[in-house]
Amino acid sequence: MAPQPLHESLLDVAGKKIFVVETGQGPPLVLLHGGGPGTSGVAAYHRNIAALAEEFRVIVPDLPGYGRSTKGVDGSDPFGYLAGAVRGLLDVLGLERAHLVGHSYGGACALRLALDTPERLDRMVLLAPGGVGTTRSLPTPGLSALLNYYAGDGPSRAKLERFIREYLVVDATDISDEDVDDRYRASIDPEVVASPPLRRPSGRGALRTVWRTDLTRDRRLGRLPVPTLVLWGARDRVNRPRGGRMLAERLPDCDLYTVAGTGHWVQFERAELFNRLCSGFLAGRR
Repeated sequence: MAPQPLHESLLDVAGKKIFVVETGQGPPLVLLHGGGPGTSGVAAYHRNIAALAEEFRVIVPDLPGYGRSTKGVDGSDPFGYLAGAVRGLLDVLGLERAHLVGHSYGGACALRLALDTPERLDRMVLLAPGGVGTTRSLPTPGLSALLNYYAGDGPSRAKLERFIREYLVVDATDISDEDVDDRYRASIDPEVVASPPLRRPSGRGALRTVWRTDLTRDRRLGRLPVPTLVLWGARDRVNRPRGGRMLAERLPDCDLYTVAGTGHWVQFERAELFNRLCSGFLAGRR
């Protein structure tokens, strides 16, 4: 089947501009990207959109702070801020409910949205989500590299290339120099550099922010009614794979799939497997 056309729009969501790409027909499915420097919705899911659009109306936003969306994120409650933006996007699109897929930073956003307003979600797929057990140990080397990208001597292509090739994937063969260049150019947008969307909490209230972003401490997890599939690369060096077991033990309706020989970017490294598992789960072919 030939890929369906992509439709672009820049929507006003509570005074913020959210860039969205849509394609396909069927039940609405929102794909939320991770928080790596220079990423965006389509860049993060470019190996998945066409396959998922065979069954779903696929909606791919650039989260606030990224891509062509309005820059700036409330650092005191980033997951709550992002969840509010996505909920507002659903309102603007006229969607009472939708499926959500969230990777890493976007996974934390999806989980927070589900906890705050579970009635807005049908099913949810979480890919190595952030905010899972984050106060129980020191950050991983990959997460430290991500959080420190704009710190110290500031962003650089070398920093970004190391993060992508060493921490995002296990096998970097399919990562081209052009891919790195594109993400680096996006990461040094002056608006982004002035207000990075993801960085290490600091200053007054930093400890409170860290605790607030550990979603496994939220008591609502134990009664969350949203059917959930968690996918986690067994060799993830950004978010620890044991986070998947934490979620499986706390969520009342949660399947866990650990992907062997795979890093943090499951939907890229194992695209065919991800597309099949994701489509099947969301369609109820469990």
